[in-house]
Amino acid sequence: MSALIDAASWACLLAGGFFSMVGGLGLLRMPDFYTRMHAASVTDTVGAGLILLGLALQAGFSLVSAKLFIIGLLLFFSNPTATHALAQAGLARGLKPLAKEHRPSKR
Repeated sequence: MSALIDAASWACLLAGGFFSMVGGLGLLRMPDFYTRMHAASVTDTVGAGLILLGLALQAGFSLVSAKLFIIGLLLFFSNPTATHALAQAGLARGLKPLAKEHRPSKR
């Protein structure tokens, strides 16, 4: 049973790291502020959640896993709120979303 928990933990940790790396790549590759923000916020929330789940599986049923669960709840509520605040600030600043005719062509 320990090997199964270790395998699930490593799968969560690797998947979380993958999502975090994809989010970083999305910050570099996306064309405008709003798509960059979307790529970073979604992958950051999922990546951090999977990493916390993997760490909680390694910790077992303990106070550490309860603290990781509380950190996860905090992340799942604060990341979308921060993203929404950034989008509102971008709109208030006058940043327009990339119009359809200005989007890069698909090759």
